[in-house]
Amino acid sequence: MRNLVVLGGSSHPDFTEKICNRLGISEGKTRLSKFSNNETSVEMKESVREQDVYIIQSACGSVNDNFIELLIMINACKIASAKRITAVIPYFPYSRQSDAPHKHSGAPLAYLPPATPKNELSQPGKPNKPEDISTQLLRKLGQASIQESKKDNAPYREWRARPGVLIADLLTCSGADHVITMDLHDPQYPGFFDCPVDNLTSLYTTINYIRLNIPDYSSAVIVSPDAGGAKRATSIAEKLCMDFALVHKERSKAFSHKRESMLVGDVTGRNCILIDDITDTSYTITKAARLLKERGAGKIYALVTHAILSDDAINNIDESVIDELIVSNSVPQDKHITHPKIKVFDVSHLFSEAIRRTHFGESLSKLFEP
Repeated sequence: MRNLVVLGGSSHPDFTEKICNRLGISEGKTRLSKFSNNETSVEMKESVREQDVYIIQSACGSVNDNFIELLIMINACKIASAKRITAVIPYFPYSRQSDAPHKHSGAPLAYLPPATPKNELSQPGKPNKPEDISTQLLRKLGQASIQESKKDNAPYREWRARPGVLIADLLTCSGADHVITMDLHDPQYPGFFDCPVDNLTSLYTTINYIRLNIPDYSSAVIVSPDAGGAKRATSIAEKLCMDFALVHKERSKAFSHKRESMLVGDVTGRNCILIDDITDTSYTITKAARLLKERGAGKIYALVTHAILSDDAINNIDESVIDELIVSNSVPQDKHITHPKIKVFDVSHLFSEAIRRTHFGESLSKLFEP
């Protein structure tokens, strides 16, 4: 392929190699290293002038270091006069931290402005003056602030920073013209970008795996371990004509802060396939699997797109009732590939085809079809 350069970051070199092999090209030459104070160093070993550049970097391992390395690589290609720069990020960093704050119940927070006061100074038969309303509003705001300051022991309202827009701005400001990723945890993320974002899906790869590798799958039950993944799980269940169940968390009593898991659906005597997009500490899927076993389920499979498996995740999997954990290679799984319970399926073909179609100006809609 002419005028195409594929560069790989240090996070997932095997994934970059598989993509290059499928495209029939050699990987672009770079030198990635760190100084003694752990600052990232990037050296471009070949020209990218007027080239279509694709930089592959996944959010795994040292997430912040890898992300900074990606930004430096993008900026280096921009300075070197690349024609177009596409950031290929199989697992997107900070994808679980959306910018819309939510309550514990899942409902978005609503901050209403002060209500406009009635015009107390208006007289019948005379038009209202705009300054009358503004004066009253300022007075009410002043009174509210005075009353608030009188509360000596008023607790500080805690809040959490939401870096979604910041991550998008950093990528675009560094020089990215296009972003390709897969199975974003939050569907609102592409709206933060000022450049095109293609969010690929592993849905049909997952469906094919179930058809080819899970025996008697048609009699099994697709299960979502939480309400957030219900849409993804129901899509798979509908396409495979399978039954669906949901693990739902709710408070047992009206004034209780403890949330208990309950199962919606019947799994007695049937195999179950848990579907989730991300597993980090594996707490959610192992807890859901335990509940399914208590309800009389047979063999339990867990199928996850992005398996971070940090902290004590592997020990949790070992001690859980999950019979088989199937994960993609969107993040490196070299340490877990020999684990008796863990199997890995390849998604590099999705990204290589997306790169090929983008390079030749073809539509990506075929990647979203079975």
